[in-house]
Amino acid sequence: MSNKLLKPRIEQIIAHLSNGLHERDEVIAVSLLSALAGQNTFLFGPPGTAKSLISRRISHGFEGANYFEYLMNRFSTPEEVFGAVSIKALKEDKYTRKTQGYLPTADFAFLDEIWKSSPAILNTLLTLINEHTFKNGDVTEKAPLKALISASNETPQEGQGLDALYDRFLIRMLVPPMQKKENFEELLQSKPTVAAIEIKKELQVSTNEWNEWQSNIHDVALSKETLTIISLIRIELDKRNKKDKADVIYVSDRRWQRAALLIKASAFFCDRSETNHSDTLLLRHCLWTKENNINQVYELVENAVQQCGMNTENNLSSLDKEKERLDQEITKELYYSDDIYRTETLADGIEYFKVSRDIKEYHSFRSPKSTCSFYIKNGLLKSAKEFQPVDKQGQEIKWIKCDFDNQGACALSYDIEKTGIDYDYIDWTELPSFTPDILFYKGHQRFDVNKRLISSLLESTHNLKNKIKNNLASIEDQRSVFVTALETPFVPKSTREISVTGVDEQVNDIKLRLSDCDRLVELCVRASND
Repeated sequence: MSNKLLKPRIEQIIAHLSNGLHERDEVIAVSLLSALAGQNTFLFGPPGTAKSLISRRISHGFEGANYFEYLMNRFSTPEEVFGAVSIKALKEDKYTRKTQGYLPTADFAFLDEIWKSSPAILNTLLTLINEHTFKNGDVTEKAPLKALISASNETPQEGQGLDALYDRFLIRMLVPPMQKKENFEELLQSKPTVAAIEIKKELQVSTNEWNEWQSNIHDVALSKETLTIISLIRIELDKRNKKDKADVIYVSDRRWQRAALLIKASAFFCDRSETNHSDTLLLRHCLWTKENNINQVYELVENAVQQCGMNTENNLSSLDKEKERLDQEITKELYYSDDIYRTETLADGIEYFKVSRDIKEYHSFRSPKSTCSFYIKNGLLKSAKEFQPVDKQGQEIKWIKCDFDNQGACALSYDIEKTGIDYDYIDWTELPSFTPDILFYKGHQRFDVNKRLISSLLESTHNLKNKIKNNLASIEDQRSVFVTALETPFVPKSTREISVTGVDEQVNDIKLRLSDCDRLVELCVRASND
């Protein structure tokens, strides 16, 4: 960065502009940044909240600035905004306006109640702020307008053809009445605040400086974290818009591009060559469209900033995938992932539970009992329906029925007449229930594990743990530098804390990953010792 003294200078300008105004520091700071970056601002709030005063104050931050201000209404005429038609020129058959002292020759302008104006004025205004030119009769004059601030207590109504003009106001600031009791009481006790203030000439921004800065701002780089935050915001906006199609928050590509420029400007005037989290918090004032989605946008942007955290040497997402793969491999290779039952494999290659029960041969209390062995398919353990077992040859035994409950016990019953399920009436006799024998419980160590495999998995886990440790050390080492770099006059400290909270949560998440690695190490060590 070529000029290392911009930040303290900007902070002094903001302090002068905010003098005597309560709860307007952020509005003034962001509006000033917008003007420094050559962007336009829309102040949204009820009457009597110092919107016009803020605009006049902003113009005092610039050296020799021509300022124009006008309260729009539906009866406003182009002559009142762009200048009266020259009678002298008309006599010479020329339609020319006398623009001196009007919007076409202003460096800064404030248009109050902008949406109440006539289409003739608004269409000409769109061209002026788009191309920075004004067509005056046969001559196209260059308009020196650096920034336009507009104000209203309403947003443009849909279907009025104002979307294109509204989109040109990159910054949209909410200006509410005073919230704090002590500030309101001080307002009541004090004299009316005046717009005119004295700022030392060496603090004021000259036109040459402003022009040079417009080029220098582009040299600032968008950090990886900034791009991540923007991506997160776009994803969440898309989800939100698909869910609420009646109230879509549309952000044009042009608006995104200019928002990125504003983020760069924020870093530039803080003497940084790269953007950071605090700069992206300014997107709160760039993306909302109506009063009813202001809070939604604020929350969406703040969540994205908090979720981002700090960029690390190793991508945490890839490390998580590596840890998940190791976890699955350790669990699969060293431990039983399911209960292992005592089974027999029949000729069909399928595993079965062998069941033996004593049954009577016919109806009589003196009838002899004989032991009958039958087989239940392992795959029916979680069956919710009755079924028939098979004999050793795999043939279905229709006169025995089985029914597993949700605890793994199987109710058994049989037909003494051995008529089977094909008959309408059967006198079923209960048998003692059957519960499969478990040889190895889920989570128990395997007994046939290759020691080399254990050693390899243990080494991979230690390597993963070291990578995660390095990430943690890197973040903890950089935290103080990160927090210092977040300091900016354009975002309140209380809002900037969101970025710090995100990093602290990132640190805690990494520590949880380390604890999980310790669990994997313990699993490997336990398997190795047995």
